Amino acid sequence: MFVGYGKKIRVKTREVERKSKKLYKCPSCSRVSVKRESHGVWKCKKCSIKYASGAFEFKW
Repeated sequence: MFVGYGKKIRVKTREVERKSKKLYKCPSCSRVSVKRESHGVWKCKKCSIKYASGAFEFKW
């Protein structure tokens, strides 16, 4: 994603993108396989359980 006009905005955008694309630990199967499916919807690739959590970071 391209963000212009200032270093602070670019740094914050980079942090948000890293958090949203990172894999998180699943609370039910304890594997690092929870991935963001859409805005606020997270899905475990292993056990196929969907979670409603933070928009850009999985908070469980």
